Amino acid sequence: MQTSESIKPDRVKQPVLAERALAPLGGWHAHDWGVTLTLGQRKLALQAISNDILRLVLCDDSGHIPASTVAVLPDAVQSRAGRCAVEETDEEVTLRLESWTVRIDRQLGKFDVTDSRGSVTAAGMQLFSPATGGVGAVLQAAPATRFYGLGEEAGGLDKRHEAYTMWNSDVYAPHVPEIETLYVSIPFVIRFDAGVASGLFLDNPGKTKFDFRSRFPAYEVSAATGGFDCYLFAGPTLKDVISAYTRLTGRIELPPRWAMGYHQSRYSYETQDEVLALAHTFQDKEIPLDAIYLDIHYMDGYRVFTFDRNRFPNPQQMCDELRDMGINVVTIVDPGVKRDPEYHVYRDGIANDVFCKSVEGDIFIGDVWPGPSAFPDFTDDRVGRWWADQHDFYLQRGIRGIWNDMNEPAVFNETKTMDIEVMHRNNGYPRTHRELHNLYGMLMSKATYEGLAEKLGGERPFLLTRAGYSGVQRYAAVWTGDNRSFWEHMAMAIPMVLNMGMSGIAFGGPDVGGFAHHTTGELLARWTQMGAFFPFFRNHSALETLRQEPWSFGEDIEHIVRKYIRLRYRLLPYQYTLFREASETGVPIMRPLVLEYPDDPATYNLDDQFLVGCDILVAPVCRPDLRCRAVYLPAGTWVNYWTGEHLEGGRHVLVDAPLATLPLFVRAGSIIPVDLGESNRPGQLALEIYEGKAGEVGEGRLYEDDGLTFAYREGRYRDRQLTAEFHPDHVLVRANATHDGYGQADEECLIRMHWRDGTVSEAIGRGSSFEISLNRLA
Repeated sequence: MQTSESIKPDRVKQPVLAERALAPLGGWHAHDWGVTLTLGQRKLALQAISNDILRLVLCDDSGHIPASTVAVLPDAVQSRAGRCAVEETDEEVTLRLESWTVRIDRQLGKFDVTDSRGSVTAAGMQLFSPATGGVGAVLQAAPATRFYGLGEEAGGLDKRHEAYTMWNSDVYAPHVPEIETLYVSIPFVIRFDAGVASGLFLDNPGKTKFDFRSRFPAYEVSAATGGFDCYLFAGPTLKDVISAYTRLTGRIELPPRWAMGYHQSRYSYETQDEVLALAHTFQDKEIPLDAIYLDIHYMDGYRVFTFDRNRFPNPQQMCDELRDMGINVVTIVDPGVKRDPEYHVYRDGIANDVFCKSVEGDIFIGDVWPGPSAFPDFTDDRVGRWWADQHDFYLQRGIRGIWNDMNEPAVFNETKTMDIEVMHRNNGYPRTHRELHNLYGMLMSKATYEGLAEKLGGERPFLLTRAGYSGVQRYAAVWTGDNRSFWEHMAMAIPMVLNMGMSGIAFGGPDVGGFAHHTTGELLARWTQMGAFFPFFRNHSALETLRQEPWSFGEDIEHIVRKYIRLRYRLLPYQYTLFREASETGVPIMRPLVLEYPDDPATYNLDDQFLVGCDILVAPVCRPDLRCRAVYLPAGTWVNYWTGEHLEGGRHVLVDAPLATLPLFVRAGSIIPVDLGESNRPGQLALEIYEGKAGEVGEGRLYEDDGLTFAYREGRYRDRQLTAEFHPDHVLVRANATHDGYGQADEECLIRMHWRDGTVSEAIGRGSSFEISLNRLA
């Protein structure tokens, strides 16, 4: 804990902005893939990757373009033959690379980048070398410019006036808005100005900084070490930028359906008997559950790839029994391998030379849960395959989910991580840990996911990670780490997960109820209501905190928690379809209102409510004892999910919110696929349709597959476009199968039409495609 002594005047050092601009512009040379420029003593390459992605990368000391990191998909950066047109005046040089235009001030070396529509993607961009080393850039912006993205950073939705350091860090406490480093580093920001969006990704896995404070309204992007490999993304919409960024760095893989259900965890469920008793309690209380997590106490002395034989005498029997109940086991796996000559994993790691070393060849040993431990060098693909093979231990016992923790990597030392001078093999291109730090967790997830995908016989793996870098979305869901059971942390989770979604990480969420400290019944109820609509839905709590399983605070709270967990399962067909969309386009599942209503300034920093897809609006109650709240309804008509009341948008409304009620709205005209079953196993499929205005046509989508395997990649899925034509006295509902490779031709679907007057009409649709007319009830 710090006291006021820490800010004594003689201890506060004022920043010194000593830097050297990369200028003036020297010569340039056109290539069939782009152009190289000389700025001061450095060479900069410009490469048009596509009509909406431009790469600006400083060449190395030999004048060569450095390779992209593993964050960038191998096929995303290809040489593109294209003519570079050059126009010159005494003051500036203008380069035209396909659809991009770059104007460079000869003397100052500043450049403006515009896309094919003439929109400014980078204004007044000035590269510079800081006095402390590395390289950076200053870009101009307007005072009203908004900034989104940057992954899971704390604080509000809009990152104006803030500064963030990208350095994956094990931060148990404090989690406060001013904290500048957390577990995940996503050096990608979206600039949003006057309704037009553009993006910037700095592909550097060392320590980087995004500073929207010191030079306001200009902003600074810098790297402390390594190169400057920058990708600019054209808009004009926020969705366009997200789509382009995820085309470069990848999109989520469709997870198994069970990964989208409710998950229960604690640090720790310490015995096999406790785990089974927990599962039976869920079953007895008729609360759906898809996964139980085993934290570090399941291991023998915290050694990964082991079970404690006393606590868990027969893990395979336990997993088999749970699977019969529809419950999966997810085990925590940390990177630290205990230094123990009698421990087979450590011996095998030594024999296969897989651990991180100093440049002199000494294995790096750091203290973590098992004590002194070695760490696999995941930058070497050979080591990744070795690590993947270790997971046979879990697969043979029926485990299908893995939870990667402590993979920043966290070390119990003064720096809290691996020594920065450790050398990584990097597939034959050695780099220090200082240069590659932020990649470590992502590469661990990559090795784990790819190994499981290969070994599971066509079944989709589920992987959860705490640490990551751009591209981690291809391999794992991400949770926001060791939060607290504070109302403020519940509220903070909304903008954190929204910005993760806009940074490519569509599958994310916080620990419901809070991990550390002690929750209350009211907080658990409110957090579960909110969590039921996050992409990742897990309750997790720490040692020596109050228990927070659904029944921990009496029958009234248990009833509320059960209600919203069941609601989660009811809406899974809608959620599952959104997961499919995210895997196709990169557009997130959980969305800030600005993503769907970019012309509405009221949405630009609105972060205490959110959308699921474009049709469901969720307004959590994030303060104790509140029984109503103001909700902003954007343009259009919105239907109160609980009362059926139709309300016109473009305004705030005051909504009743007793403890058992989450303010929840559905867009009028929407078609919501739901599951009418009462458990974690799929039941009757239904389409809930909410009346729109006469003459309008509502649209929706329903995607289905087996929920478990990769067979959808071979076409074994069904995708239906849904429409509802609203007339004064009836609605015409159509389902059109655009692809029909899954399910039975005669399957039934219940159609439920919710009329404005509160009445409901029902009909049955049969087959993959159908057309049904429902009349308004008299």
